Amino acid sequence: MDNDATGEKQSISYDDPDAPWNKEFSEEEIAGWNDGVITEFRENQGRVGGDYAGATLLLLTTTGAKSGKPHVVPLGALYRGDVMYVSSFIEDRYPAWYHNAKADPRVMIELGGEKFAATADVLTGERYDEFAAWALAENPLLAEYQAKVDKPLPLVVLTRTAPHQP
Repeated sequence: MDNDATGEKQSISYDDPDAPWNKEFSEEEIAGWNDGVITEFRENQGRVGGDYAGATLLLLTTTGAKSGKPHVVPLGALYRGDVMYVSSFIEDRYPAWYHNAKADPRVMIELGGEKFAATADVLTGERYDEFAAWALAENPLLAEYQAKVDKPLPLVVLTRTAPHQP
């Protein structure tokens, strides 16, 4: 199992009907889903309530591969030792942030009350194979997800490249 930033083990199931990714939402709700989480995150030094209460979230800002505009998305911060990585549970396609990171790996991360520049390394080849084997063995939630989809689990390692930004 993966540890969150506090070292606590995650214990939610991918099939949990109360998990946010298994709830039904309207098109309007989905379109604005992240807005409230982003606002709450920024107002509370990275802490949020509701479905994500107690989770270690980060805000990842990528540059749109097509638009060239900043794109902010909240994601669960996952760790392999000191290595921070992110993934996704979108089943029918890879998420926009993943495509954006492939096109331009320069990203900004907000974690807790800190904001910093980083590089997003979209794992491929042997590096992906080794990391995915570890992630699936250590994180039952990711393993449950991977067992239900045909495409490989998106895995992106985030590495700090600059100190705190105002």
